[in-house]
Amino acid sequence: MNYEEYLQTHEAEHLAELFELLRFPSISALSGHKADILQTAEYLRTQLEQLGFSRAELLPTRGNPVVYAEWMGAVGKPTVLVYGHYDVQPVDPLELWTTPPFEPTIRDGKIYARGASDDKGQVFMHLKALQALLVTDGSLPVNIKFCIEGEEEIGSAHLPEFLEQNAERFAADVLLISDTGMLGPNQPTICYGLRGLAAVQIDVTTANSDLHSGLFGGAVPNAVHALVELLGTLHDTDGRVLVDGFYDQVADVSPEERAEFHALDHNDETYRNALGLSALHGEPGYSTLERLWVRPTLEINGIYGGFQGEGTKTVIPREAHAKITCRLVPNQNPEDILRRLEDHVKQHAPTGAKISITRHDSGHPYVTPFTHPAIQLAAKAYEQAYGVTASFTRGGGSIPIVEVFDRLLHIPVVLMGFALPDENFHAPNEHFSIENFRLGMRTLCHYYLGLPNALAD
Repeated sequence: MNYEEYLQTHEAEHLAELFELLRFPSISALSGHKADILQTAEYLRTQLEQLGFSRAELLPTRGNPVVYAEWMGAVGKPTVLVYGHYDVQPVDPLELWTTPPFEPTIRDGKIYARGASDDKGQVFMHLKALQALLVTDGSLPVNIKFCIEGEEEIGSAHLPEFLEQNAERFAADVLLISDTGMLGPNQPTICYGLRGLAAVQIDVTTANSDLHSGLFGGAVPNAVHALVELLGTLHDTDGRVLVDGFYDQVADVSPEERAEFHALDHNDETYRNALGLSALHGEPGYSTLERLWVRPTLEINGIYGGFQGEGTKTVIPREAHAKITCRLVPNQNPEDILRRLEDHVKQHAPTGAKISITRHDSGHPYVTPFTHPAIQLAAKAYEQAYGVTASFTRGGGSIPIVEVFDRLLHIPVVLMGFALPDENFHAPNEHFSIENFRLGMRTLCHYYLGLPNALAD
């Protein structure tokens, strides 16, 4: 039996094991799920141990543990460090889920659950691909190390420090990550760049308590009004960010890269219709793909304050809050952008409002040349499994730890993702294509098998 036959024969078993992993509500942003985080990490450690990986262990950090395991039996062959994360986003708003987020369900060839595509499903494919090779060949073509963290969804807060202290343990020839996506069904995609991240929370307060809107209305500041006024200063009507100096370090997209994006034959109308939008919106002078991949953004992720319940409560709120994230592109520094944003907020504070700003996640952008043999092999592996040519793109999202790995290990980073753009990661009804689950494991097997020759050339 070869590895493809093994994967086909054991698919039901693999899905059942994935469902066990998806049932853990490993939400890193909510402290009440600390026990679930630890149970998830232990489940993965056990899976790796049962596969035959030595030193399968949980490594403590100042936050959630890292799942580490290694198989070093391929003497003289390259070592691949596989990175992923086992934590997931919160599920709010829960009422928009068709089925419970931690009860995996298959509908229309898709696995519905929080973490199905981001990132448990994609991490799990590596385990099963390697299992298929071990069972059918009795060995692996390369050495493998796993680094699966539990804080990616909160900016990998403690992993950089941990990696700096343990860099020797994670030494490898290639870093392989499956936490990105494809352009569409049967459109395999290799991501060679990621945007960085800078996040803040803005808190606005006015009076010392909520006030009766009849007794005080018209004479006192309203915290929600103040927040809305403040947020309105962040963009012009076209969506361009108005924070002073926000674009100062942004490099223009090269004509060559712009031509590559154009060759991908993206269709704005198809994109708009798939999202249920009446119109697209964004920075003038740039295509949709350029806005998504090579231009920075400032997004308001959430606003809350005042009465939220059913019916009416006639109050003037004393406090209001907003959460903001910026996606950054090469040459932008998160620290610089955060400082500029803080200065802007202070300069535009409405009369009678007290403003405080709390920094949250941050991470540097990352771009790499895609001519390295380890990255070119990824295109060949996709083509073997999917039967079509893979595309090279940048990604609009952020994996902040990628830049840290690049800085510490100085090895090529290969981003081989299998999620689809409409799979609702970070949103209700997150799902993952079973077809990509199948083809993704075969792609990974092709990649692992081809790597020794690719790096020897």
